[in-house]
Amino acid sequence: MSNNSSLTCPNKYTQSTPDTSTPASLYTHGSITSTDKDEHEEDTEGNTEDGEENVEALGSTESGVAKGAAEEGEDGGEDEEEDEDEDEGDEEPTLKYERMTGPINDLLRKDSISSIAVSNKLVAVGTHGGIVHALDMSGKRIKSYKPHQASIVDMEMDSTADFVATASIDGQVVIQSLSTQESYMFDMKRPIRTVALEPNFAKKSTRAFGWLGHKESVLHSGEGPIWNVRWGSHLIAWTNDLDDTTLLIAWADHIKVARIRARPRTATTSANANLPPLIVEVTAVLQLDCMISGILPHPMTHSAPKKENGSIASSTTLTSFLVLAYEPPDDFGDEMTDDRARQARKTADRPELRIISRTGEELSADALNVTGYQSWGCNDYLLAEVEMGGNETERCYIVGSPKDIVFVRPRDRKDHIAWLVERQRYEEALDEAEKLSEDEQTSGSAGYEIDVVSIGERYLRYLVGEGDFVKAARLCPKVCGHDVKRWEDWIFVFAQNRNLQAVIPFIPTDAPQLSHLVYEMILGYFINHDKEALLRTIRDWPKSIYDMSSVIVAIQSELERIPMSSSLKTSSADAVWLMECLADLYTANRQPGKALQYFLRLRRPNVFELIRENNLFTDVKDQVLLLVEFDQELNGKREEEGVATTQDRSEAISMLVDHTHSIPVDRVVQQLRARPFYLFLYLDTLFKKDQNLASDFADVQVKLFAEFATSRLIEYLRASSYYNLEAAYNICKDRDLVPEMVFLLGRMGNNKQALTLIIERIGDVQQAIEFAKEQNDDDLWEDLLKYSETRPTFIRGLLKNIGAEIDPIRLIRRIKNGLEIPGLQEALIKILHDFQLQISLLEGCRRILNGDCSDLARIRQKGQNSGFFLSEKAVCPLCTELLRRSPQDLLLLFLCRHVVHAGCIDEIDNISRHIDAGLDVNLRVSPAHDVSTKIAFASVVRAKMLHGCPVCHQRGDGC
Repeated sequence: MSNNSSLTCPNKYTQSTPDTSTPASLYTHGSITSTDKDEHEEDTEGNTEDGEENVEALGSTESGVAKGAAEEGEDGGEDEEEDEDEDEGDEEPTLKYERMTGPINDLLRKDSISSIAVSNKLVAVGTHGGIVHALDMSGKRIKSYKPHQASIVDMEMDSTADFVATASIDGQVVIQSLSTQESYMFDMKRPIRTVALEPNFAKKSTRAFGWLGHKESVLHSGEGPIWNVRWGSHLIAWTNDLDDTTLLIAWADHIKVARIRARPRTATTSANANLPPLIVEVTAVLQLDCMISGILPHPMTHSAPKKENGSIASSTTLTSFLVLAYEPPDDFGDEMTDDRARQARKTADRPELRIISRTGEELSADALNVTGYQSWGCNDYLLAEVEMGGNETERCYIVGSPKDIVFVRPRDRKDHIAWLVERQRYEEALDEAEKLSEDEQTSGSAGYEIDVVSIGERYLRYLVGEGDFVKAARLCPKVCGHDVKRWEDWIFVFAQNRNLQAVIPFIPTDAPQLSHLVYEMILGYFINHDKEALLRTIRDWPKSIYDMSSVIVAIQSELERIPMSSSLKTSSADAVWLMECLADLYTANRQPGKALQYFLRLRRPNVFELIRENNLFTDVKDQVLLLVEFDQELNGKREEEGVATTQDRSEAISMLVDHTHSIPVDRVVQQLRARPFYLFLYLDTLFKKDQNLASDFADVQVKLFAEFATSRLIEYLRASSYYNLEAAYNICKDRDLVPEMVFLLGRMGNNKQALTLIIERIGDVQQAIEFAKEQNDDDLWEDLLKYSETRPTFIRGLLKNIGAEIDPIRLIRRIKNGLEIPGLQEALIKILHDFQLQISLLEGCRRILNGDCSDLARIRQKGQNSGFFLSEKAVCPLCTELLRRSPQDLLLLFLCRHVVHAGCIDEIDNISRHIDAGLDVNLRVSPAHDVSTKIAFASVVRAKMLHGCPVCHQRGDGC
């Protein structure tokens, strides 16, 4: 404890056993002495850092309790200053602040704080009214008592937070236990400025005899008032007014950094025999632009730069200084003015909590918005550290003012994330939040939980507000995850902002699967804006996630508004995309019949396989024209590729003809009338298969043959009998088809007109002769001969080509005398030669015929006269009884080799009376014996039998 001029300590505490659990770092100012003589040789050179590291400057802003120091200027300052304020406001603060709440406000309503002590997460507050309040970190009051009658100037707690030592201007030092009634009081009879309590006071068994009733030990005197003293481990440090070179940590606006180490061992002489065992080396002297109300060491974690291989070096801890700065108001600038307002005492500025590096660089500065700061002075503020059990990540400080207690903590990763969110730097915040472990996200160390989804949604709202829908869409999977409702809400947000296309590529179709209305809305968007994307989406998406029927109706409605043609080349691109979609949807919906027309319009090469595999012939009956057009286009492509094709036997025509039971002929004809060539191909193929099927359209077929296959018209006219002769003749007449007209006139019976056409229009003697032969009409021959009388060319042709149909003499007699006929001699010679040849042929044929007749007669005779085997079990064909019933039965054998009972024939039942008595019919007689008798008997039997063999007569074969 200290009064105005000396530092005293009871004998009991002159020496102390060092407590290694208490930190040896000292952050008070003044001289130092050792309390343990056994430790004089200890070298503490490595206990503190040299502080020469240069740490990157960190700006700081904080709402609430703390406010950025750069924001303290006037609102009407220069533009450059405002820009600097904005720049500093964008830098992240290093510390965070929280005002103590709870009973503290009521406790300080009529009193104010004069000192603070912190230990083991308990805060002891001394007031100007001499009262001590013990509070926990949440502001809950543990205990309150009044040890003094005047202001408590200084106080300290031991390491267990059980004993609180207080010093007051009433001259008393009081040590009070918070858990028991144990207390000690020492009256110094003069104001006490500071007090230090041994850290292990509660653990000393002899503490009851420490302060009262024992002799004091004077550690230091004669150098002015002792302003502050602190006891750490085995060291006691104090400050006074006279010595500013020994150990000055903070005084006014200066900071000195000193290194404490053991004095080097040297030979003991009379000069150095009484020297202290420890020496202090000043390593840094810093001057600030403010008064210092409190100072503490503040370790800061600094990450080393990346190595060449990309890894990050381990972090190092650098010690800086946490300074509670006070800028005094200028009270002496306007002393000579008569203005009372200007003569009034100036209000103080907010205190600042600054972090100063070992090199004197200000790393951050926060202005504290404490209650009533305008009235407080430098000594009204207090700074203390809360021991957190060596956990640097939970380091905590306390800033006290007469009316406030403010907790100060280093900002952690969660605070960094919150700061990024506050500055709308959501992307960085989201990245940092994702790096947090699940325990870090849900832990309440920072007073709140980090919700990655919430940050993501705020980022999404920000991006949507900024119009960056593409980036917002890419963020949706990360934010929405598997939450169906969140997905749907954000999709509707994109839709309302007319940017649905941005989020579509990221919309999930599985895990999670959204409402079918969402997918249908997206497909509806594609229907109106991007048909190609619609087709891609339909092919990529599962068909089960939306209502295919609704989508089909919407696509059909859109397709009806687009002009289309049956040709794919002349159809618009949008129509093609929509037809592709309908084809795929109908196929997926198991409606291949409805998909058929789109397959045809799209010229899908597998359309014929589709029809056959799904038996879609009944569906083809309304798509005949499309089917034939598609097939003809395929044939055209094959021809271009050099593949041989048959035009009149296409696959489509064959399918229509082969399935007339499913595809009626009249329906096909009705659809193909607009394309006559396709109709010609169909009817031609149908006629070749079955003339009856095309009989109703024979007249149409005549016209089609005349237009598309004139050379085959005559063939059709000869083969068909269903067309109207008169109509066919008119068609041929209109097209001047003479051979066809000749044929039709001949079929109509107008042979003379037909012959006239042949002679006058064709001039073909051979054709005229053939026509006359076909008609076999003598009058027609007469007309031909009459027409040829004056035409030598026809006479010669008739002479050369005449045959058995007309006598050559008949023609020769019609030749007029003196008519010159070129080639007459050769024609006559040919006639004679042909006649002779005919005679030779007739004679040869007669000889052959006679020889064949003789050979056949002999074969017949031999066959009839030869015998055949007759078994005992042979039966009569008439009565079905055995032929050999008795030896007396008369059997008749016919040339057809049928054997019957003579009694079974009605006409010869009395044949036995006419049998010659000398002829035994049951005996086999040689053919040479009594031939006349046999002939006579056979004649009698033949005369009796009017119909020959009765068996053959019954069967109708005759005999």
